[in-house]
This record gives sequence, C-alpha cells and structure tokens, in this order.
Amino acid sequence: MKTSNRTQRIADQIQRDLADLIVREIRDPRVGLVTISGVEVSPDYAHAKVYFTVIGSPAVEAAEGLNAAAGHLHHLLFKRLSTHTVPRLHFVQDPSVERGFEIDRLIDEAVGRRGSG
Repeated sequence: MKTSNRTQRIADQIQRDLADLIVREIRDPRVGLVTISGVEVSPDYAHAKVYFTVIGSPAVEAAEGLNAAAGHLHHLLFKRLSTHTVPRLHFVQDPSVERGFEIDRLIDEAVGRRGSG
C-alpha cells in the first residue's frame, strides 16, 4: 500500500520529535539509549508503529518502558504537532539491525570457508 506524502511527512515529523522527547523526557531505566529508526502511520492517523533500536538495555525491556511512556509521549506530541489527530504510539524493536548483523556474520563465515579451502 502506497503511503501519501502527507502521511509520510507526519511520520517523519513524529520520528524527529520522538527522538528529541525520549532523550529529554523519559527517565525510565529500562529504556537505555534509544534510536528511532522509523515510524509508520496508519491511513486514518489513529495509530503509529514506532520502530526503535536500543543500546545498553534489552530490547524487550526498552519496548516495555517506551510503551509505558507512550501516553505521556502522545500528550507531548499533541503540543508539538500542528495536526488535528495525533496517532497512538506503539513501540516495536526494529529487526533490521539484528538481520544486518546476522548477514554480516554469514558473509564472514562464507568468506572464511572460501579462504581456507
């Protein structure tokens, strides 16, 4: 499904604002050092899936902390965004980083075998 330009602009703005707000406003020790890697907004603007990566904390715990703070972050976003509706936030770990590490490992393994054979 193709995302409209407006939906993408809102998703990008939410991503930028959340990156700032999480650093400034969230004190939950479960969260760790979070990077917002992407945001997908539903066509009706009711929900936003927020993809993140984390350093210094298990991803499951970081997701719990972020989702616990989602209501507060939603309230802060409402003050910042100039839209009628601010989507409900749902934080999920971005699996692409782990997939990238796995691909790197497999490439290293394959190159190692070729060099020793």
